[in-house]
Amino acid sequence: MLLWCSNRSRSNNSLHCCHRDILLWALAVLLALFCSLDVWYYLRAAAVLVKAWWLPPVWDVLAEQTMGGRVLPHDMDLCHMNNARYLRECDFARLSLYMRNGVFKALRALGGTMVVGATTIRLRQALCVGKAFQLRSRIVTWDEKAFFLEQRFVSGKDARVSAVMYCKQNIIGCSPDKILQFLCKRKVEVPEVPEDLQQWINFISANSQALRSESGQDKKTK
Repeated sequence: MLLWCSNRSRSNNSLHCCHRDILLWALAVLLALFCSLDVWYYLRAAAVLVKAWWLPPVWDVLAEQTMGGRVLPHDMDLCHMNNARYLRECDFARLSLYMRNGVFKALRALGGTMVVGATTIRLRQALCVGKAFQLRSRIVTWDEKAFFLEQRFVSGKDARVSAVMYCKQNIIGCSPDKILQFLCKRKVEVPEVPEDLQQWINFISANSQALRSESGQDKKTK
């Protein structure tokens, strides 16, 4: 009887030590992940994609889509949203936009991918902690290599535009025209470009040309 109790005690102690070791390893792995990766970014991105997948699709590729948000304490810089958080929220809104309007589906079918080529943001009114806002995103126009998007932070009962951002979304491995033809089953005419957006596109082109000249790339391509 005493021998059986002793063996049982040793077994329980071994099991307890095993569970403790597993817990310590799990905590160590989580600590390493949070130290080396922006884990909350990936979790939020996954949640946005899953939610967008469940929402009804948006058949009009150029239609404006809205995503709601609220300024939380970890978004703050002093008493208002940190400047970098605006761009982060725009990232999530574009994920939802592309998931619902079919751009991601078209990219997979055509073997393409995308990457942000340029962004610019104008902050008009601070979003303070606890403030709710809507982030309205839409594809404005495109060229042979990229989509150009407008994203607006709208808040308050008067729907005031608190910030507005332009984004150049470079397409790699295919083209915006091919994506739109895949989704719409026809050739889609390029919309007229607003004057302020055209000036920004001109700036990007001029800046790229200046940097190529500065690095001597123009001479190498001649």
